[in-house]
Amino acid sequence: MSDPVILIPARMASTRLPGKPLADIGGQPMIVHVWRRAMETGLGPVVVATDTVEIVRAIEKAGGIAVLTRADHPSGSDRIFEAVERFDPEGHHDVVVNVQGDLPTIDPMAIAASVPPLSNPLVDIVTLAVEIHREDEKTDPNVVKAVGTEIAPGLMRALYFTRATAPTGPGPLYHHIGLYAWRRTALKRFVALPPSPLEIRERLEQLRALEAGMRIDMALVNDVPLGVDAPHDLERARAILGARQKGH
Repeated sequence: MSDPVILIPARMASTRLPGKPLADIGGQPMIVHVWRRAMETGLGPVVVATDTVEIVRAIEKAGGIAVLTRADHPSGSDRIFEAVERFDPEGHHDVVVNVQGDLPTIDPMAIAASVPPLSNPLVDIVTLAVEIHREDEKTDPNVVKAVGTEIAPGLMRALYFTRATAPTGPGPLYHHIGLYAWRRTALKRFVALPPSPLEIRERLEQLRALEAGMRIDMALVNDVPLGVDAPHDLERARAILGARQKGH
Protein backbone atom coordinates (compact mmCIF):
# COMPACT_ATOMS: atom_id res chain seq x y z
CA MET A 1 0.00 0.00 0.00
CA SER A 2 1.33 3.44 -0.93
CA ASP A 3 1.27 6.46 1.36
CA PRO A 4 0.84 9.49 -0.94
CA VAL A 5 1.40 13.16 -0.29
CA ILE A 6 0.17 15.79 -2.76
CA LEU A 7 2.51 18.68 -3.60
CA ILE A 8 1.35 21.80 -5.45
CA PRO A 9 4.16 24.01 -6.77
CA ALA A 10 3.21 27.68 -7.03
CA ARG A 11 5.28 30.72 -7.92
CA MET A 12 4.38 34.31 -8.71
CA ALA A 13 6.62 34.77 -11.78
CA SER A 14 4.30 34.19 -14.72
CA THR A 15 5.01 36.11 -17.92
CA ARG A 16 1.43 36.04 -19.26
CA LEU A 17 -0.43 36.40 -15.97
CA PRO A 18 1.80 37.84 -13.23
CA GLY A 19 0.83 36.86 -9.69
CA LYS A 20 -1.65 34.25 -10.93
CA PRO A 21 -1.61 31.97 -7.82
CA LEU A 22 -3.22 34.83 -5.88
CA ALA A 23 -5.66 35.82 -8.65
CA ASP A 24 -9.15 36.13 -7.19
CA ILE A 25 -11.73 33.53 -8.15
CA GLY A 26 -15.03 33.89 -6.31
CA GLY A 27 -13.41 35.63 -3.35
CA GLN A 28 -10.56 33.14 -2.91
CA PRO A 29 -7.04 33.03 -4.41
CA MET A 30 -6.67 30.54 -7.28
CA ILE A 31 -4.09 28.50 -5.34
CA VAL A 32 -6.66 27.93 -2.58
CA HIS A 33 -9.09 26.46 -5.12
CA VAL A 34 -6.38 24.07 -6.36
CA TRP A 35 -5.55 23.11 -2.76
CA ARG A 36 -9.24 22.37 -2.12
CA ARG A 37 -9.52 20.15 -5.19
CA ALA A 38 -6.48 18.21 -3.97
CA MET A 39 -7.89 17.91 -0.45
CA GLU A 40 -11.11 16.46 -1.89
CA THR A 41 -9.19 13.43 -3.18
CA GLY A 42 -8.60 12.13 0.36
CA LEU A 43 -5.30 10.65 -0.83
CA GLY A 44 -3.23 12.15 1.96
CA PRO A 45 -1.78 15.46 3.14
CA VAL A 46 -1.65 18.35 0.67
CA VAL A 47 1.31 20.74 0.73
CA VAL A 48 1.79 23.89 -1.36
CA ALA A 49 5.44 24.47 -2.33
CA THR A 50 6.22 28.11 -3.06
CA ASP A 51 8.94 30.74 -2.98
CA THR A 52 6.50 33.49 -1.99
CA VAL A 53 5.48 34.41 1.57
CA GLU A 54 2.09 35.76 0.39
CA ILE A 55 1.17 32.34 -1.03
CA VAL A 56 2.15 30.67 2.25
CA ARG A 57 -0.11 33.09 4.12
CA ALA A 58 -3.04 32.51 1.74
CA ILE A 59 -2.84 28.73 2.19
CA GLU A 60 -2.40 28.91 5.95
CA LYS A 61 -5.36 31.29 6.19
CA ALA A 62 -7.47 28.64 4.41
CA GLY A 63 -6.28 26.03 6.91
CA GLY A 64 -3.69 24.36 4.71
CA ILE A 65 0.03 23.59 4.81
CA ALA A 66 2.61 25.48 2.75
CA VAL A 67 6.39 25.13 2.59
CA LEU A 68 8.65 28.04 1.63
CA THR A 69 11.28 26.86 -0.86
CA ARG A 70 14.25 28.41 -2.61
CA ALA A 71 13.45 30.83 -5.43
CA ASP A 72 16.03 29.54 -7.91
CA HIS A 73 14.57 26.13 -8.80
CA PRO A 74 14.69 25.43 -12.54
CA SER A 75 11.42 23.45 -12.48
CA GLY A 76 8.38 22.53 -10.45
CA SER A 77 9.80 19.03 -9.94
CA ASP A 78 12.86 20.49 -8.19
CA ARG A 79 10.61 22.67 -6.05
CA ILE A 80 8.39 19.79 -4.92
CA PHE A 81 11.41 17.63 -4.13
CA GLU A 82 12.80 20.30 -1.80
CA ALA A 83 9.35 20.74 -0.25
CA VAL A 84 8.68 17.04 0.37
CA GLU A 85 12.13 16.64 1.94
CA ARG A 86 11.33 19.54 4.28
CA PHE A 87 7.79 18.34 5.03
CA ASP A 88 8.66 14.66 5.44
CA PRO A 89 12.40 14.32 6.13
CA GLU A 90 11.97 10.80 7.48
CA GLY A 91 10.50 9.53 4.20
CA HIS A 92 7.14 8.22 5.45
CA HIS A 93 5.39 9.19 2.19
CA ASP A 94 6.59 6.98 -0.66
CA VAL A 95 4.43 8.54 -3.42
CA VAL A 96 4.53 12.23 -4.35
CA VAL A 97 1.65 13.53 -6.48
CA ASN A 98 2.52 16.76 -8.30
CA VAL A 99 -0.58 18.85 -9.09
CA GLN A 100 0.06 22.06 -11.02
CA GLY A 101 -0.95 25.22 -9.18
CA ASP A 102 -2.90 26.67 -12.11
CA LEU A 103 -5.63 24.01 -12.37
CA PRO A 104 -8.44 25.43 -10.18
CA THR A 105 -11.20 23.38 -11.85
CA ILE A 106 -9.42 20.00 -11.87
CA ASP A 107 -11.55 16.97 -11.03
CA PRO A 108 -10.34 15.36 -7.76
CA MET A 109 -11.07 11.96 -9.32
CA ALA A 110 -8.52 12.69 -12.06
CA ILE A 111 -5.88 13.41 -9.43
CA ALA A 112 -6.75 10.18 -7.62
CA ALA A 113 -6.52 8.18 -10.88
CA SER A 114 -2.77 8.80 -10.99
CA VAL A 115 -1.91 6.69 -7.93
CA PRO A 116 -3.23 3.11 -8.47
CA PRO A 117 -0.90 2.27 -11.41
CA LEU A 118 2.06 2.67 -9.05
CA SER A 119 1.00 -0.63 -7.48
CA ASN A 120 3.06 -2.13 -10.32
CA PRO A 121 6.64 -2.06 -8.96
CA LEU A 122 8.02 -1.60 -12.49
CA VAL A 123 6.35 1.82 -12.84
CA ASP A 124 8.35 4.90 -11.75
CA ILE A 125 5.91 7.67 -12.67
CA VAL A 126 2.22 7.91 -13.58
CA THR A 127 0.70 10.76 -15.54
CA LEU A 128 -2.63 11.46 -17.26
CA ALA A 129 -3.82 11.68 -20.86
CA VAL A 130 -7.10 12.24 -22.66
CA GLU A 131 -8.10 11.44 -26.23
CA ILE A 132 -8.07 14.46 -28.56
CA HIS A 133 -11.35 15.11 -30.37
CA ARG A 134 -10.85 18.66 -31.70
CA GLU A 135 -9.04 18.70 -35.04
CA ASP A 136 -7.17 21.95 -34.33
CA GLU A 137 -5.60 20.45 -31.19
CA LYS A 138 -4.02 17.63 -33.22
CA THR A 139 -1.64 20.08 -34.92
CA ASP A 140 -1.29 22.64 -32.08
CA PRO A 141 2.28 22.57 -30.70
CA ASN A 142 0.96 23.89 -27.38
CA VAL A 143 -1.03 20.67 -26.99
CA VAL A 144 1.53 18.06 -25.94
CA LYS A 145 0.85 14.65 -27.51
CA ALA A 146 1.36 11.49 -25.47
CA VAL A 147 2.39 8.46 -27.50
CA GLY A 148 1.93 5.13 -25.78
CA THR A 149 0.84 1.53 -26.00
CA GLU A 150 -2.26 0.21 -24.23
CA ILE A 151 -1.44 -2.27 -21.46
CA ALA A 152 -4.91 -2.45 -19.82
CA PRO A 153 -8.27 -0.74 -20.31
CA GLY A 154 -7.74 2.96 -19.55
CA LEU A 155 -3.99 2.52 -19.01
CA MET A 156 -1.05 3.04 -21.35
CA ARG A 157 2.72 2.79 -21.10
CA ALA A 158 4.31 6.00 -22.37
CA LEU A 159 6.73 5.70 -25.27
CA TYR A 160 7.21 9.37 -26.10
CA PHE A 161 5.86 12.90 -25.60
CA THR A 162 5.98 15.53 -28.34
CA ARG A 163 4.64 18.86 -29.52
CA ALA A 164 4.39 17.43 -33.04
CA THR A 165 1.37 15.55 -34.40
CA ALA A 166 2.15 11.94 -33.48
CA PRO A 167 1.81 9.11 -34.14
CA THR A 168 1.03 9.35 -37.85
CA GLY A 169 -1.61 7.26 -39.59
CA PRO A 170 -5.21 6.47 -38.57
CA GLY A 171 -6.09 6.13 -34.90
CA PRO A 172 -6.57 8.25 -31.79
CA LEU A 173 -4.19 10.96 -30.57
CA TYR A 174 -3.78 11.73 -26.88
CA HIS A 175 -3.37 15.05 -25.08
CA HIS A 176 -0.91 14.83 -22.20
CA ILE A 177 -2.01 16.36 -18.89
CA GLY A 178 0.96 17.53 -16.83
CA LEU A 179 0.04 15.92 -13.52
CA TYR A 180 2.46 13.34 -12.11
CA ALA A 181 2.42 10.71 -9.39
CA TRP A 182 6.04 9.94 -8.58
CA ARG A 183 7.48 7.04 -6.72
CA ARG A 184 9.54 9.08 -4.29
CA THR A 185 12.74 7.25 -5.17
CA ALA A 186 12.12 8.09 -8.84
CA LEU A 187 11.65 11.79 -8.04
CA LYS A 188 14.93 11.83 -6.13
CA ARG A 189 16.69 10.20 -9.08
CA PHE A 190 15.05 12.53 -11.60
CA VAL A 191 16.05 15.83 -9.98
CA ALA A 192 19.67 14.63 -9.77
CA LEU A 193 19.80 14.10 -13.55
CA PRO A 194 20.90 16.86 -15.94
CA PRO A 195 18.41 18.03 -18.57
CA SER A 196 18.40 15.54 -21.44
CA PRO A 197 18.86 16.27 -25.16
CA LEU A 198 15.23 15.52 -26.13
CA GLU A 199 13.93 17.40 -23.09
CA ILE A 200 15.81 20.48 -24.27
CA ARG A 201 14.77 20.02 -27.89
CA GLU A 202 11.03 19.49 -27.22
CA ARG A 203 10.94 21.66 -24.06
CA LEU A 204 9.28 18.77 -22.21
CA GLU A 205 10.69 17.84 -18.82
CA GLN A 206 9.17 14.34 -18.78
CA LEU A 207 11.45 13.27 -21.63
CA ARG A 208 14.38 13.38 -19.20
CA ALA A 209 12.80 10.47 -17.34
CA LEU A 210 12.20 8.45 -20.51
CA GLU A 211 15.72 9.07 -21.78
CA ALA A 212 17.06 7.84 -18.44
CA GLY A 213 15.12 4.58 -18.85
CA MET A 214 12.40 5.36 -16.30
CA ARG A 215 8.95 3.93 -16.94
CA ILE A 216 5.97 6.27 -17.19
CA ASP A 217 2.43 4.88 -17.32
CA MET A 218 -0.57 7.01 -18.31
CA ALA A 219 -4.07 6.77 -16.90
CA LEU A 220 -6.73 7.89 -19.39
CA VAL A 221 -9.26 10.41 -18.08
CA ASN A 222 -12.33 12.03 -19.61
CA ASP A 223 -11.40 15.68 -20.01
CA VAL A 224 -8.55 18.17 -19.89
CA PRO A 225 -8.59 20.44 -16.83
CA LEU A 226 -8.54 24.16 -17.54
CA GLY A 227 -5.03 25.53 -17.13
CA VAL A 228 -4.97 29.23 -16.27
CA ASP A 229 -2.19 30.79 -18.37
CA ALA A 230 -3.73 34.04 -19.57
CA PRO A 231 -6.45 36.54 -18.53
CA HIS A 232 -9.12 34.86 -20.69
CA ASP A 233 -8.40 31.53 -18.92
CA LEU A 234 -8.92 33.23 -15.59
CA GLU A 235 -12.32 34.50 -16.73
CA ARG A 236 -13.30 30.98 -17.82
CA ALA A 237 -12.24 29.58 -14.45
CA ARG A 238 -14.33 32.22 -12.67
CA ALA A 239 -17.34 31.30 -14.80
CA ILE A 240 -16.93 27.54 -14.23
CA LEU A 241 -16.44 27.77 -10.47
CA GLY A 242 -19.16 30.40 -10.13
CA ALA A 243 -21.61 28.07 -11.88
CA ARG A 244 -20.59 25.20 -9.58
CA GLN A 245 -21.19 27.32 -6.50
CA LYS A 246 -24.65 28.27 -7.76
CA GLY A 247 -25.35 24.60 -8.45
CA HIS A 248 -24.69 23.78 -4.79
